[in-house]
Amino acid sequence: MKAHVVTYGCQMNEYDTHLVQSQLVSLGADLVEDIDSADFVLLNTCAVRGKPVDKVRSVLGELRKEKQKRPLVVGMMGCLAQLEEGQQIARKFEVDVLIGPGSLLDIGKALESNGRFWALNFRDELHEHIPPPPQGKLQAHLTIMRGCDHHCTYCIVPTTRGPQVSRSPDDILRELDMQLAAGVREVTLLGQNVNAYGVDQGAKLAGYPSFADLLRLVGASGIERIKFTTSHPMNFTEDVAQAMAETPAVCEFIHLPVQSGSDRVLRRMAREYGREKYLTHIAQIRRHMPDAVLYTDIIVGFPGETEEDFQQTLDLYDEVGYDSAYMFIYSARPGTPSYKHFTDLPREVKTERLQRLIAKQKDWSARKFAGKVGTVQEVLVRGDAYSEGFLEGHTRGQHPTVVPKAVGADGAGVYPVVIERATPHMLYGRVVDAQGRPLEELPQHRPEAAAVSNPLQMA
Repeated sequence: MKAHVVTYGCQMNEYDTHLVQSQLVSLGADLVEDIDSADFVLLNTCAVRGKPVDKVRSVLGELRKEKQKRPLVVGMMGCLAQLEEGQQIARKFEVDVLIGPGSLLDIGKALESNGRFWALNFRDELHEHIPPPPQGKLQAHLTIMRGCDHHCTYCIVPTTRGPQVSRSPDDILRELDMQLAAGVREVTLLGQNVNAYGVDQGAKLAGYPSFADLLRLVGASGIERIKFTTSHPMNFTEDVAQAMAETPAVCEFIHLPVQSGSDRVLRRMAREYGREKYLTHIAQIRRHMPDAVLYTDIIVGFPGETEEDFQQTLDLYDEVGYDSAYMFIYSARPGTPSYKHFTDLPREVKTERLQRLIAKQKDWSARKFAGKVGTVQEVLVRGDAYSEGFLEGHTRGQHPTVVPKAVGADGAGVYPVVIERATPHMLYGRVVDAQGRPLEELPQHRPEAAAVSNPLQMA
C-alpha cells in the first residue's frame, strides 16, 4: 500500500500525523509525497475555525472524483472527524475510514476492514503509546497531555479531544531519550493547556510533577532547546517563569494567549481570568526573564464585542508590547456555546477591526525585530529557504531567520548568527564564529527540511 497523509491545523495534529505515519510504516505501507501516487489518502483535519473545514470539503470533493477513476481508499482523522459536522461531511463525500483523535491506534484495524471503518472512542492506551522518533530532523514535538478541562465558549476542543489526560512523566522522558538518540536538538512540549499538566491525576498527583518541575526534568535530559505550547493564563503560575529562567535549555519564549483585552468579552468567552490577572502573569514572566519573547492569540469580533471592548484589546497590546501575535476573526463553530447562544457580528465589522489589529501587530513586531539588529542570536537552521542560496531557521525566541548559504554546505544545525537586517516578520543575518566573525563556510550537517515552515497555534 502507498499512503499519503495531509495535515491541517496545529502542532498537535503534526504530532498525531507522525504517530499514524509510523504505524502505517510498521504495517508495511510506503509513504509517498503526493496524492496522485497514493492508494490510501488520509486527511488529518482541524475544526477550530471554519476555513480549514472548507478546505477539507474541497479536497474530499476532488478525492471522490478520483475514486471513480481508480481504486482509492480515503480516510479522515483529527478533530473534525470527531464531530457530527465532520461525520456528515464523511457521509456526503463517501469517506471510507473515519478516526477520531482518541482512536489513532486503530489505523491498523481500519486498513484490515476492507470497507467503511469508523472509530471515535477515546482509548486509554493512546496515552501510553510512544511513537518512534522522527529521523533526520533537528526539531520534534512531544505530547505531554491530551484534551482540555476548560470550556471556553468559542472552543470545540473539549468535544473533539475529550477531557484532559496527562501522560506519565516516565513515558515523556523515554520518548525524549529516543528523540535525543535520533539527533533532535529542539523539542516542543505539546498540550492544550500545558500549565495544568498533572492536575487531572487527582489522588495520583504525587507521582506527577508540576509543569514547572517537568520543565526542569526535561531540561536535565541533555536536550539543547525546549519550547512549549499552549499556555492557558488561568493555570499559569510564577514557578513556571522561575523554572524557565533557571533551566538553560528552556528558551526564553512564551506563547500566552489572551484572546481579548476586555474583561466583559473575556467573561463571555468563559476564559476564567481578567485583564488584571493576565497582566500579573506578564509581570511575573518579566521579573524572571526581562528579555522574554512574548507571543499571544487574539480573537477579533467575538459576539457582543463593542468598539470600546476592541479598543481595550488594542490598549492591552500596547501595554504588553508583544513580539508577535496570532490574530483571528471570530469563527462561529457548531457545537460551541457561543454558536448556540450568541449573535455573530457583521463580517465587515470583524474584518475592519482585524486590519487595525494587524497594523498594531506590525508596528510592535517591527520594533521588536529591529531591536535584534546588531545582536548575535542562536539560530536553529533547518535547511533551504524558498530563495535560492539561502537557509532558514529560527532563534530561541522563535523569530524566523534567513542566512546566506555557504558554498558546499547544507547548513542544517545550530549556529550563532549576527543579525544585520529586520522586517516586522523576519530577521536576516550571517553565521559567525565564536568571536563574531562571519564564516566563509559552514560545517557539513545532514539537512532537515527543504522549505520555510511557520509555527502553527493550537486553540
